[in-house]
Amino acid sequence: MHIAEGYLPVVHCAAWYAASAPFVIHGAREVIKESQKSPENRLLLAAAGAFTFVLSAIKLPSVTGSSSHPTGTGLGAVLFKPPVMAFLCTIVLIFQAILLAHGGLTTLGANVFSMGIAGPWAGYGVYMLLKAAPGSVRVFFAMFFADLITYVVTSFQLAIAYPDASSGIMGSAQTFLSIFAVSQLPLAIMEGFIGVLVFRYLSQVAAPQLNRIGLFMTPEQKLQSGASNV
Repeated sequence: MHIAEGYLPVVHCAAWYAASAPFVIHGAREVIKESQKSPENRLLLAAAGAFTFVLSAIKLPSVTGSSSHPTGTGLGAVLFKPPVMAFLCTIVLIFQAILLAHGGLTTLGANVFSMGIAGPWAGYGVYMLLKAAPGSVRVFFAMFFADLITYVVTSFQLAIAYPDASSGIMGSAQTFLSIFAVSQLPLAIMEGFIGVLVFRYLSQVAAPQLNRIGLFMTPEQKLQSGASNV
């Protein structure tokens, strides 16, 4: 995910910036909306951003020009839906590029697309597909796939920039994916368990706030809540 500064061609950097920009702008608007709803939402947004910053700052060397680490984006995606994470991840990645030399400003668009857009949407999609499963199972797989899909997208970003001479983009992607898998699969599993622990903690200390945003409410409860607010 943290593709290094200057590693992508200029045209690719510009293309990924253009692809990410609409999601980030929409995400900024959603963050403003959520923060205006209640003071508690601001605290949860800050917690989601901090969680992403801390986890994604754990850096393990991986493919040349990149690194492996947890992402933490599944938490915010489940709490506030994926659009919010596009903006939060942009802030996180800017600070990491400037302060920690993780990623870069030229590659910011590509890194935001993989970590702040593709990963959160994948994790949230799995979370919604597993509606019949226990909450801990849904959270685990949301965190797992948010992490894993981030690296799948990163592998293709690198493959598009540096296709294999004989097998092209797909051959290069297979190479990147196989190398990433060694470190990323265990990290994705670890992140899934961390996510379950964090949500269990939040359900104990912030249950009213989580119910207010509809996280642990049944469909019947959501309908009743909506009716009471009319």
